[in-house]
Amino acid sequence: MKLEAVTPFLGKYRPFVGRCCQTCTPKSWESLFHRSIMDLGFCNVILVKEENTRFRGWLVRRLCYFLWSLEQHIPPCWDASQKVMESTGVQDVISGRAPGGAGEGQVPSSVKKEVQRILGHIQAPPRPFLLRLFSWVVLRFLNCLFLNVQLHKGHMKMVHKAAQTGSPLVLLSTHKSLLDGLLLPFVLLSQGLGVVRVAWDPCACSPILRALLRKLGVLFLPPEANLSLDSSEGILARAVVQAVVEQLLVSGQPLLIFLEELPGTQGPWLSALGQAWLGLVVQAVQMGVVQDAMLVPVAITYDLVPDACDTYHATAPRGLWTGALAVLRSLRGWCRGPQVCVRVHLAQPFSLQEYTINSRSCWGSRQTMEQLLQPIVLGRSTVVPDTEKEQEWTPITGPLLALKEEDQLLVRRLSRHILNASVASSAVMSTAIMATLLLFKHQKLLGEFSWLTEETLLRGFDVGFSGQLRCLVRHTLSLLRAHVALLRIHQGDLLVVTRPGPGLMHLARLSTQLLPAFLSEALGACAVRALLASKVPPEGPWELQGIELLSQNELYRQVLLLLHLLPQDMLLLQPCQSSYCYCQEVLDRLIQCGLLVAEETPGSRQACDTGRQRLRAKLLWKQSGDFTDSDSDSDDFEEAEGRYFRLSQQSRCPDFFLFLCRLLNPLLKAFAQAATFLHQGQLPDTESGYVEQLLQFLQATAQEDGFFECADPSLAIKAVWTFRDLGVLQQKPSPAGPMLHLSPTFARQDNQEKLEQFIQQFICG
Repeated sequence: MKLEAVTPFLGKYRPFVGRCCQTCTPKSWESLFHRSIMDLGFCNVILVKEENTRFRGWLVRRLCYFLWSLEQHIPPCWDASQKVMESTGVQDVISGRAPGGAGEGQVPSSVKKEVQRILGHIQAPPRPFLLRLFSWVVLRFLNCLFLNVQLHKGHMKMVHKAAQTGSPLVLLSTHKSLLDGLLLPFVLLSQGLGVVRVAWDPCACSPILRALLRKLGVLFLPPEANLSLDSSEGILARAVVQAVVEQLLVSGQPLLIFLEELPGTQGPWLSALGQAWLGLVVQAVQMGVVQDAMLVPVAITYDLVPDACDTYHATAPRGLWTGALAVLRSLRGWCRGPQVCVRVHLAQPFSLQEYTINSRSCWGSRQTMEQLLQPIVLGRSTVVPDTEKEQEWTPITGPLLALKEEDQLLVRRLSRHILNASVASSAVMSTAIMATLLLFKHQKLLGEFSWLTEETLLRGFDVGFSGQLRCLVRHTLSLLRAHVALLRIHQGDLLVVTRPGPGLMHLARLSTQLLPAFLSEALGACAVRALLASKVPPEGPWELQGIELLSQNELYRQVLLLLHLLPQDMLLLQPCQSSYCYCQEVLDRLIQCGLLVAEETPGSRQACDTGRQRLRAKLLWKQSGDFTDSDSDSDDFEEAEGRYFRLSQQSRCPDFFLFLCRLLNPLLKAFAQAATFLHQGQLPDTESGYVEQLLQFLQATAQEDGFFECADPSLAIKAVWTFRDLGVLQQKPSPAGPMLHLSPTFARQDNQEKLEQFIQQFICG
């Protein structure tokens, strides 16, 4: 069955996604975009026919893949080892002018051999013959594995326009599968960008596979680069890596960096290795090696991630033969069932130099999560500080640690900014919509599938499918056949039943793809739920809850509490946006979707009154993006005290409110159960040991209440790390390594109950 993914779904407008931030990069936002590119449509990258070659005939139709790979333009790749050796940083280390250099008794010839060894570990000159053979093999492999690989021509035109500026391209991508490292270079090569150098994790491959990948243009960070700052081996390795990146940028070759860890990796979501490579690029631009670099956020979405890559963990290096066996196993399994679709998204490029200059004006004060939330949880304070939360779960590796503290913060904020752009430009696939409907037990899948698709499009997010509604639903259910049971009932209809246990956890992971589209409304709905929990019974009728007046100031407070509680890696808010502005955006979204209606209280200024006199007095022009004026924020909060809202009484509002609250339920319930587990857990223990204890408790609880969505290892890790940042758990050194202890404050039973009640107020049953 061929499913087209180009025409709008049900005639609805398909939004053009991927514009860069207008606050941080206004010049790039204007210069690298033209409205005509919105109408260019999609192309299937792996659809290669006779028309894609210079030749015609029956033999060409059978050899078109091979001929197409021969015609790909592969520019000559020169050996840059001599230029790396002559670079300023490497020469300073060899001559001893750098701290820890070779002038302290080392023989320069031995240091040169060490440089050659490190350089051979990082890269090798790409081989054109292997690249053409690789493109032919990958093309055949992708056609066997996927139904289509869609790419918007307008996105590609923006990237080509950025490449014409003369600045090197640095593509920063999400990471959903090991296959991304092969698929994205192939897509970019087929679109005329040449050989893309890809930064891979060296721990993911065996030495033989690394040697092969280097000849295909892959870069690996040497292990010596992560040594301490005063280590001579670490200093030399970091100098060589910096020189390689500089020569790469000067030559104009595109560089691809993955800013996410693979799904299933037991650790932080943001990649420490990706931030290290991005830090090297930022350092090269700041040193003036290149005048600027064009950053391109990239995202890739699958209907279903290939099994061979989905179950992979970075702690298990994959060899050449094991990788080949995994590919054959994947082909055998996937060719039996319906093929999946893939969407590659290239967001609007923007200037790194422009971002560096403009973003610093948006930096404000930062406080730890313990300073922000612990006094409120324990009832010692009611004031919620409107400051940025300091929460860094991704460890800082050697190359990034060598930068100044200000530049480290710049790289971390830039990483979140780019991932925010990548996620915002990602299309929502049909499996994510279906998984969400099945988890929330919607009764009529055809009608609800259409409704949820329209709601997604209305929020400016694209969908990765189109076609007839009934065919789409059947195709999606066939993709999820391992996690649902299909029962045929009267008149040819189907009853869809989810399989308990791991099937529900898999559906929950798929449904998280829908969360960014509804995140603002979901935060607002949980904040409203927390306000109503103290006023009316949660099981009461919707009409009774609609009587209560909701103060705008109280809504802001509850949204701020949620923003401080939830992990930054999940929220991925733009660093240039203040918390107060985001609270206002949440409230606007709740009003736009019809959940809240303004209430005119006697004696208060009407909501429609612009207050010309008040507005004229407040129009004191400030620099755009200046959110650091605390007086302005306090004035806005004082003005919000007189505004009140009620829940709308429209018939669709109760179900939609419940739908929004349930989007955050898995994470919030995992936090609440982690608070319940505090008096049962065996402490002190190592971090991994306590995570395993909590995961076993979540799984046992899921067997009792049937809520398997929160029995996920990643949620257990997030709960432990959040409690550590909140000051509930304390990490102390010991001879066996760092150990987690229960803090004296939360060793008391009443404080544990306060923590659980604080989290429970946001959960809707």
